Amino acid sequence: MHGIVEDTTRSGAETRFDQLAIAGGNGNGNAGKVRQPRRQKAVRLCDIARTAGVSIATVSLVLSENPRISAATQQRVRRVSQRLGYRPMRSPQPAPTRTSTALAVLLPAQAADERSSLSDAYFGELIGGISEQASAMGYNVLFERVSAEYIRRRRHIMMIDDGGAAGALLLGFSDHHRFIDEFEPARHPIVVVDNKLERGDLDFVGCDYHAGAQQAMNYLLQLGHRKIGLIVSSAGGRNVRDVVAVYRSAMAEHGARPGEGLIVDGQFTEAGGDEAADKILRRHRDVTAILSTCDNTAIGAIHAAGRRGKSVPRDLSIVGFGNLRHAAFLNPALTTVQLPLQQVGARACQRLIERISGKRKEVTSELLPTHLILRNSSALANDLSISADSSAA
Repeated sequence: MHGIVEDTTRSGAETRFDQLAIAGGNGNGNAGKVRQPRRQKAVRLCDIARTAGVSIATVSLVLSENPRISAATQQRVRRVSQRLGYRPMRSPQPAPTRTSTALAVLLPAQAADERSSLSDAYFGELIGGISEQASAMGYNVLFERVSAEYIRRRRHIMMIDDGGAAGALLLGFSDHHRFIDEFEPARHPIVVVDNKLERGDLDFVGCDYHAGAQQAMNYLLQLGHRKIGLIVSSAGGRNVRDVVAVYRSAMAEHGARPGEGLIVDGQFTEAGGDEAADKILRRHRDVTAILSTCDNTAIGAIHAAGRRGKSVPRDLSIVGFGNLRHAAFLNPALTTVQLPLQQVGARACQRLIERISGKRKEVTSELLPTHLILRNSSALANDLSISADSSAA
């Protein structure tokens, strides 16, 4: 079967982060005194985009004189930028003057629990690839935890503008994190890692979740499963949306329309996966398989099945995403989609350094291939097994 390989052990992981609440601050003056000239707030690309009614990517392309944008749109964007008083803070080609050999890795500050994102295996795989590639190319890595206060103080912008870092890699962020709008590609070399954004003007390297979901769903359907539950995470961004789209399409092609309660949020945690699987099994007792968008929730689903007296895989097949380090050592060992996280981290680092050095000008968007790892948590649908046993008798 294309995209399916036998059991192999490697490290990896998964986690969840809540969206950041971004706070702002206002200055104040003193009445009755001579007013001193106030420093005008810098106009950002997102300000121009909002006023002109276009995307940030369009504004970026217009200001960099890209010919793909229509004359009318270019005129409108330039008129708005002039009216708002937009002034680039640096030359649009800063790469030759950059002297820092540090790369910043931006990670979400976790509000939901106290585990450090640096110790989480999912980020550990990505960071491992980044660090090895950076060292090989003569760069060192700085880690930045992005909190609301961090954003309020504009440290994500200042670290590059002030020369503390030559560029940054964004890990674990989605379109909901609006501080990303403040990055301007001409001034801020940025690579988004493993969670593609709506902005089309930022470099991106990630795993092919769409293809991975197709491999997993095709496998389960070929095993005869038609009643399949799906555990997702609402914080998973476009990657999770890709998996959901594949799931719905594959089910429809086989005449099995997902009913209410078959798709449940597991919040990227073992406890969340346990609760989500319990909800699915309680509402749909005839479910024969569960696909999880990360291995953590798949582990929770195995636990929920055992608590409800279901044997995996005899009564319930479970497939995960990620191929975490411990996935091969569960009982039963977990069938899962392997995500090439170390390779993604290394490739993203390489692309960032190419951008910083001026070796590459065009925007890149790369998806690295995934593979389905077959282990012991999946088998023929139990209703097919019963039918086969009855026929033999």
